[in-house]
Amino acid sequence: MTYAAILMPVFAMVLLTFVVLLRLGYLRGQAVRAGLVTDREGAVTGDETVWPIKVRQASKSLRNQFEMPVLFYVLSLLVLVTRKADFLYIVLAWIFVVSRWVHASIHCGPNAIGPRFAAFFIGVLVLIVMWLQFAASIIFAPIMP
Repeated sequence: MTYAAILMPVFAMVLLTFVVLLRLGYLRGQAVRAGLVTDREGAVTGDETVWPIKVRQASKSLRNQFEMPVLFYVLSLLVLVTRKADFLYIVLAWIFVVSRWVHASIHCGPNAIGPRFAAFFIGVLVLIVMWLQFAASIIFAPIMP
């Protein structure tokens, strides 16, 4: 596999993080400009409830980008370094990335719990399969000379 094939899903995940971050900044700016939150409330208190619901959704979505995706990033680096990437890994990586984009889109949009959970669950299952596949490729690899 090429570096590009392995890293493109990683780049897509990083892009998602930046998209959610920019959306959060935009929504926070709107809330402050509309007078819904003062600069002091938004900056000083750790109380998320001072923000409108859409801001809290985007904030939670941003935090989510540093939960399950971290395991994806670690796995991607391990696969790259050990040269264990294959076609199945690339397909599963893209399925994981698409599930995260769908999850974030729902989270920052209508926030429908059922579809959002489905996207999350698909991503978790795919990530588990990816880790199991990688672990098996290491455990059952021939002994190095």
